[in-house]
Amino acid sequence: MRIQRRRWPKIESMIMNNELAPGVRRMLAAAEQRGLAVELRRRQAANSLEEAADLLGIRPSEMAKTIVVRRSSGSYLFALIPGDTQIAWPKLRSLLGVSKMKLPDAAEALAATGYERGTITPIGSEPSWPVIIDERLAGRRAALGAGGHGYSAFMEIDDLVRAYGATVADIATHAQAAR
Repeated sequence: MRIQRRRWPKIESMIMNNELAPGVRRMLAAAEQRGLAVELRRRQAANSLEEAADLLGIRPSEMAKTIVVRRSSGSYLFALIPGDTQIAWPKLRSLLGVSKMKLPDAAEALAATGYERGTITPIGSEPSWPVIIDERLAGRRAALGAGGHGYSAFMEIDDLVRAYGATVADIATHAQAAR
């Protein structure tokens, strides 16, 4: 299947803009290379996903959390889930046929992706790791990390699936409400 190439105005000048964080420029260049249409939105830096959603005027469910997961083999993968959910570890382990996985600490996640926590995206990650996307995101437009604090990248999730050969599966569960 061929990815339809859609260009946002001035994407080349955005990539070359030295005012953007290097991670944001890397993400935009990788999106352009893969033919992904990305709407980059600047916002204040946020301390949580909920705060970022509020700053963008959207619900947390309209954001996609990109979570780096380390397999017992030492390799990594990206799990993308709606912002109002959490990883369903039994489902993810079953999908991958493994018994052990873990979340790396912030330094390890940075080393594995080239992005700081809160900015992580599979787009432009160095190196590129497999991508698994929760089925609740399929067919939707969502905001993802953009490679730098104070930015969000909006895109069609189905385009991301095609560009990265991502697996779509049921890997999330709704987060428990704080009491």
